[in-house]
Amino acid sequence: MIKISFLLIALGFISSCGNKDKLPEGVLKPEKMQAVLWDVIKADVFTTDFIKKDSAKNAIAENLKLQQQIFAIHKVTRADFFTSYNYYKTNTVEFKKIIDSMVSQADRKKDINLKALQTE
Repeated sequence: MIKISFLLIALGFISSCGNKDKLPEGVLKPEKMQAVLWDVIKADVFTTDFIKKDSAKNAIAENLKLQQQIFAIHKVTRADFFTSYNYYKTNTVEFKKIIDSMVSQADRKKDINLKALQTE
């Protein structure tokens, strides 16, 4: 009986230490989330910098159209994106990794562009 109890406890311990990197259903993987979030942020900036200045356009409607295009390009649904966004907001360590990676990529692109301008 002791052996069976020990086996069950060990099995429970092993299963609890399983794959903690597994994401809940409907949550985008960090790399995918990063790509989609980056495009959504760029769409928001475009809306703020250009569309809002055009009084003939509805900025909110235009931004929603841009988001739909982004979701179509990345083959995700609006629900999947916002489910993922809410998940990562509550899992700050993972969200920080995504944001830090986005900042690093932006810095690298900026450095490449500056070097290209300097060589001209």
